[in-house]
Amino acid sequence: MTTSLGSPVKYLASQFTGMLIPVMLCVGLGITHASADQPNVVFLLVDDLGFMDVGVNNPDSFYETPNIDRLAASGTNFSNGYAANPVCSPTRYSLLTGRYPSRIDATNFFAGKREGRFKPAVLTDRMPLSEITLAERFQSAGYRTIFAGKWHLGPTEEFWPKHQGFDVNYGGHHRGGPYGGKRYFSPYGNPRLSDGPDGEHLPIRLAKETAGFIGKDTEQPFFAYLAFYSVHTPLMAPKALVDKYTAKAKRLGLDQRPAFADEEQVWPDAKKPRRVRTLQAHATYAAMVESMDRAVGIVLDAIDEAGMTDETIVCLTSDNGGLSTSEGSPTSNLPLRGGKGWVYEGGIREAFMIRAPMIDEQPSLCDHPAISVDFFPTLLDLAGIPAEQDAPIDGVSLAPLLRGEKTLEHRSLFWHYPHYSNQGGFPGGAIREGDWKLIERYEDGRVHLYNLANDIGETNDVAKDHPDRVEEMRSRLHQWYRDVDAKFLRAKDNGPNPFSPH
Repeated sequence: MTTSLGSPVKYLASQFTGMLIPVMLCVGLGITHASADQPNVVFLLVDDLGFMDVGVNNPDSFYETPNIDRLAASGTNFSNGYAANPVCSPTRYSLLTGRYPSRIDATNFFAGKREGRFKPAVLTDRMPLSEITLAERFQSAGYRTIFAGKWHLGPTEEFWPKHQGFDVNYGGHHRGGPYGGKRYFSPYGNPRLSDGPDGEHLPIRLAKETAGFIGKDTEQPFFAYLAFYSVHTPLMAPKALVDKYTAKAKRLGLDQRPAFADEEQVWPDAKKPRRVRTLQAHATYAAMVESMDRAVGIVLDAIDEAGMTDETIVCLTSDNGGLSTSEGSPTSNLPLRGGKGWVYEGGIREAFMIRAPMIDEQPSLCDHPAISVDFFPTLLDLAGIPAEQDAPIDGVSLAPLLRGEKTLEHRSLFWHYPHYSNQGGFPGGAIREGDWKLIERYEDGRVHLYNLANDIGETNDVAKDHPDRVEEMRSRLHQWYRDVDAKFLRAKDNGPNPFSPH
């Protein structure tokens, strides 16, 4: 990667290296509404938000996220939090089921089938109704449930939120973006969201629907899942906010600085470098981030105004990393390499925070690696709902880290992306163990090894220096492929065969 990583590397290294903060024991749930064993849950999912897009992770961020930052300040921010996949639908599946998306071949956005040198792996385009979702678990425990925003987990109505455990659905259907009507502004052209006044802004509307649901009934516990369409393309935002950030970029001199560097290219022409954004200065994207953050504030304020702050768990994360290598390349994830569609850190490391106010003395920061499949067992644990079910759950409860009862055992985290991403990312898999991360390329089987403690930008491949570690980690990655029945690239007609780990 031909760019200087600059001062953020020093900041991240100081924040993320060897820094598991001890936590204290829980002193009681203190529920005043519903029952002592049934805290409310609000889950906030932001589409395409980069790890470095929020102030709590990047004090030098060009964007302004005071509401996300106040959520992080009142809970635990996981500095090594991950999505289970570098694109949307698979991670959304993992959040709702606690299962790796490779188990059902949900390994790309529904239904992306781009070809490169080889055909991609087989791909499903729906979350099966047989899956037991987080919403269904809460619903069966007596919770009222709401979904608002982007679903993108099934092609037809029978696979949409109301058939997956949600009592109410505002805006969730098959599309992966706000592509109808005036897109981010009313009229929306959304089959599951009525139009508001002309020009009404979508993230604010979704937040208000969620806030109204929260305040409607203070006796029955609720599970509210707000999955923003923001900050996914199309890049558009209220003009006043765009003007604000245009002026800010000019005032800071960012409009005069180089904003792109070269990144590797896989398709369509491997000889032509792909460009990656290296500077946060995109005024429209900044306005989208602030609009989304204002919507987060509406929901947080609604919880406070309903008198439910002390009994409401709030989580926030993203489905994949920031968009930095295509489709306008609106954000920079540096010092993380790559972005959405890549198995480098920029594509999978996410804003990842949990506020459980019934737990006394939550740590403000935790560097224990966590991944999106962990939310399912964590929330059930905090709510006192048994997590056992017939289908295997891949996540583990993070509640012990929040409660201070113990640190979690070290484990491997896995990624599997046998596709050519829309953003230029290569087909590949990865495993993280401690500070070490190994990436395997599916076209030819090459592997790379990085030590994230001293190379968070994944620029120094040390595979040749640690052959034994490579062999051990690769063996565990291949065993995981077998455990989840992972599928891989396929040869084109009369073409060469791709690498196969079997």
